[in-house]
Amino acid sequence: MIGVNELVQTVFSGLSPLVMEDVVDEGERIVVRARTPLDTAVCPVCGASSGRVHGYHWRTVADVPADGRRVVVRVRVRRLVCPTRGCRHTFREQVPGVLKRYQRRTARLTRQVKAVVKELAGRAGSRLPAILAVGLSRHTALRTLLRIPLPTGRVPRVIGVDDFALRRRHRYATVVIDAETHERTDELPDRTADTLEAWLRGHPGIEVVCRDGSATYAEAIRRALPDAVQVGDRRHLWKNLCEAALSEVKAHSACWATVLDAPVYGRPRAQGSL
Repeated sequence: MIGVNELVQTVFSGLSPLVMEDVVDEGERIVVRARTPLDTAVCPVCGASSGRVHGYHWRTVADVPADGRRVVVRVRVRRLVCPTRGCRHTFREQVPGVLKRYQRRTARLTRQVKAVVKELAGRAGSRLPAILAVGLSRHTALRTLLRIPLPTGRVPRVIGVDDFALRRRHRYATVVIDAETHERTDELPDRTADTLEAWLRGHPGIEVVCRDGSATYAEAIRRALPDAVQVGDRRHLWKNLCEAALSEVKAHSACWATVLDAPVYGRPRAQGSL
């Protein structure tokens, strides 16, 4: 049989760095009261270790739900005094892996929220946690999404570059994608040759660049990657082909009309024939 203390430690194993003192069932939520261990902490200004207590504070954070109900953790943290002469800075202790500075959620709940908003973003990203007993507004979901660092993946072998409008006819930017995985690689603030050239020089290893018919991009690629192969993307190839065919049809419209009015097989056209 598992005792009550062992059961609590199993359910709230993510809070193991804290010293849990009480667990209260308040119906709609579960409140966990805990305190930080009596260890020394490092001053964020000078890096000196301190165990001298200046005061105590209660910090309330949300944790992952349990039994379909919200879990609130109230932690008593210490405000310590730095022992270094000339510093004497007071600071709150942090608990790595559980509490982060200025955050209202535990580290493990933040990881779950990030995973949800990464897939769903704004409104949908706030609705799903609400079903799972995690309060989250759409604005918080977007802020959490923007705080997720972009992955520093490998340099793609084949890339595609194209411009897009930030404000049509006034401001444009350039998007760079991995043409093999179709994932966005980077965004450039404008569509000038110098900006693209600087980016290409900072990302060696690119072998093929897929682009539109822009002479600006072509010049930037030639200067930065003289050995890279430049290819036209499929959309612009089809677009150029359709425009060229339409232009030829329009240019020879008089010829088409003459042919349609000519006799069929060199004989007079029958009356009433189509």
